[in-house]
Amino acid sequence: MPQYIIGIDVGGTKVAGGLVDLTARLVKSAVVPTRAEKGFKASFGQIAKLISVLVKCAGGRERILGIGICAPGPHNPQTGLVINPPNLPGWRNIQLTRLIESKFGVPTKVENDANAAGLAEVLFGAAVGYRDIFYVTVSTGIGTGIIIDRKIYHGKNGVAGEGGHVSIDYKSPYRCGCGTLGCIEALAAGPGMARRARVRLEQEHSAPSLLRELSGGHHELISPKMIEQAARQRDPIAREVLDETGFFLGVWLAGMITLLDPEAIVIGGGVARIGKPLFDKVRQTIPHYTINRQFAVKTPILPAKLKTNVGVFGAASLFLPGEC
Repeated sequence: MPQYIIGIDVGGTKVAGGLVDLTARLVKSAVVPTRAEKGFKASFGQIAKLISVLVKCAGGRERILGIGICAPGPHNPQTGLVINPPNLPGWRNIQLTRLIESKFGVPTKVENDANAAGLAEVLFGAAVGYRDIFYVTVSTGIGTGIIIDRKIYHGKNGVAGEGGHVSIDYKSPYRCGCGTLGCIEALAAGPGMARRARVRLEQEHSAPSLLRELSGGHHELISPKMIEQAARQRDPIAREVLDETGFFLGVWLAGMITLLDPEAIVIGGGVARIGKPLFDKVRQTIPHYTINRQFAVKTPILPAKLKTNVGVFGAASLFLPGEC
């Protein structure tokens, strides 16, 4: 009788779930809105609803090996305690593992979403063949995961790997959601890119830019995708914003290489899909901001292989061979 793993990816706007077999094949997937704005009870109800659907698709809970859940940190994966994720209102000191296990009677693990995605990339993604990697996802925020010897590094309190909240400019005018000035998340994630584009357009209000056209003159609508599109058509403001983003990421990743000396760096997320222009600037910048230049230039910077369902695969990887 085949067994399955349920992978659940909890985000601020949607909860994605999947039924994964032991060969890491996605058998069934589904998505429901998180309803985070309505508080913990509503969003937990959505998670439970999705798990129930996937249990039924598997043919019953006796065919479920485990339920892996990845969610925004910080939390303690050793106890299953979700501490206070900023994008999930009302989620404060929630014993998520205990709640899911008591409801479904199935072993459950909870993990930081970036940690889980990093593990999935090592087990069956871009970093197959590597044991020690630094994983980065750049989208609305910046999440990171440290994988050592094919295992997630959690630290003493289970909250290690919050690399997106490392400041690279303590004099920056931009304050991160965590409260710190100049975090890489505040500077290089999607909202930071869009903000810098808006500032340039306002400062250079007479300069022509494709971004004005793409946003219909509503600068608040500017997105990383628009910036990428304009940069590909050689728009000077978009290219400047893109180049600056790659520089910020390169400075920051150089520090991570100095600290961790990983075998490889894997970069995923929506902003990372900009691809070559961004990756080229990152690679050019790194050697100039690390003490280990001779090693840094040889450190592979790899685009993530797992994309659309990376959160589901990441959650499922908590029960896949290699991590069990």
